[in-house]
Amino acid sequence: MTFTRLLSRAVLNSRVGTRTMFTSSKPDLNNPNWIRVGLALGSTVFLWGLLFKQHSTDVHEYKVRNGLE
Repeated sequence: MTFTRLLSRAVLNSRVGTRTMFTSSKPDLNNPNWIRVGLALGSTVFLWGLLFKQHSTDVHEYKVRNGLE
């Protein structure tokens, strides 16, 4: 048996086994986990806030260095 054929069989076997191994139940879409939703949205807002703050700081520093302000 060649190496590629052995490797392709291993890939097929791992794809078939992993789906059933890690999925124990389907997520309940009618009752979401609000803690996870809140953490996801909160971290997104926090990161966007940091991005805007850093951008305004960078723009101000650019203007000061180039004598525009």
